[in-house]
Amino acid sequence: MILLRSLIYFAAMVISAAVFGLLIALLGAFLPGRYSDVMATLWGKVNLWLQRVICNLRYQIAGVENLPDGPCIIMSKHQSTWETIGLRGILRPEQSWVLKQELMRLPIFGWGLRFAKSIPIDRSAGRRSVLKVVEQGKQRLDEGRYVMIFPEGTRTAPGERRKYGVGGGVLAERTGAKVIPIAHNAGVFWRRRGVKKFPGTIQVVIGPAIESHGRKAVEIMRDVEEWIEARQAELPLSRDKT
Repeated sequence: MILLRSLIYFAAMVISAAVFGLLIALLGAFLPGRYSDVMATLWGKVNLWLQRVICNLRYQIAGVENLPDGPCIIMSKHQSTWETIGLRGILRPEQSWVLKQELMRLPIFGWGLRFAKSIPIDRSAGRRSVLKVVEQGKQRLDEGRYVMIFPEGTRTAPGERRKYGVGGGVLAERTGAKVIPIAHNAGVFWRRRGVKKFPGTIQVVIGPAIESHGRKAVEIMRDVEEWIEARQAELPLSRDKT
């Protein structure tokens, strides 16, 4: 039943991505900028509902009070596809995601990403990709948006960790923007590889703001990594029975 439910959800997710991506792509150029943000967030909320109804996959969030009303840099653990959907639906609509440029080439979905003010980068470009994150990230922060970054760059299995990239730290150093760290255990229920979405409750923890004024990127990233990994160690690595 888990496999069947997962396949049904996967089909629903693909359809929803096509529908919302098409609506954003067709109307995003003609309607106010917030339209694309609201539609992208609605897509996230719809998928969170589909996950609950079809897969009995829920989430529980702590630390919402740490989210600012104004611009900031969000840095999250990256374990699965869930957080790219879940955080889109949970957080305020004004989000700009740092993502791999290959996603922009996807039909329909990629078109929608263009209107959602994404920041596409070539992960093999090294320093040039960092400069792009800083340049475009500053523009998005000046617009009052959240800049969303996975500092590890790619998905890691629960209990594992990768080297944290410095790009988000450089952006924070150059702009003085606060950094909000997020830990979660989505990979326990939605593996980075595989089709199955297991029932249970994903734990999401939003941390207190990490200040960046007068600090170097390496210092900022050290604090981000220490907080995220410490919280990760406290989260369950086994699935609950809900």
